[in-house]
Amino acid sequence: MLDILVIAPHPDDAELGMGGAIVKFISEGLRVGVLDLTSGEPTPHGSLEIRDQETAAATKILGLEWRENLGLPNRSLEATLENRAKLAEVFRRTRPRWLFAPYWVDAHPDHVAATELVEAARFWSKLTKSELAGEPHHPERIFNYYCVHLKLVPQPAFVLDITAEWEQKVAAIRSYESQFITGRPTQSPTFLDQLRDEAAFWGKSIGRPYGEPFTCREPMGLKSMAELL
Repeated sequence: MLDILVIAPHPDDAELGMGGAIVKFISEGLRVGVLDLTSGEPTPHGSLEIRDQETAAATKILGLEWRENLGLPNRSLEATLENRAKLAEVFRRTRPRWLFAPYWVDAHPDHVAATELVEAARFWSKLTKSELAGEPHHPERIFNYYCVHLKLVPQPAFVLDITAEWEQKVAAIRSYESQFITGRPTQSPTFLDQLRDEAAFWGKSIGRPYGEPFTCREPMGLKSMAELL
């Protein structure tokens, strides 16, 4: 039974897009899980065995107690009815209050398909008189994190302060050596340098050292202004 379920097209997307948020949520006592939709393979320097090891290492660093892989095909992820049913059954089994999915505008077809799949599965998950396993469940809201393959500047709905969680996020990302270190340019700015600069940009927007941006298709309600930075 989860409070938050993060859906990632590939292992490492959750870490890149919201690794700091995951660490923060867990530290606040929320039950957080990550569902990777595909293995992420093949890649130039990875393999199924390597990615499994890297994902396990990152999972431990983040402090996650629940992480699964739906086993859908990398590079050809589709929001089919069959895949929708598989994901809806995970929602029914884990019963999260909130879902986090990739931003819906992206150059990577897997990322676009993942968000379409999450939105459709959320609807199916609540249906009665269906052949889906488990009891109906409707997650309250979908939030979207940014892990995009487009050179765009997002206009987020909110930015989360991840200053205290920054080092832990970087350590989790470093676990994916086959993706972000091996074969990458070593001259500055490296991929990790750019990641730091992006986090610093979003931190500056809220007056903090580091931040992660998020958005949501639906309006968000506030009980008070007390927690705003």
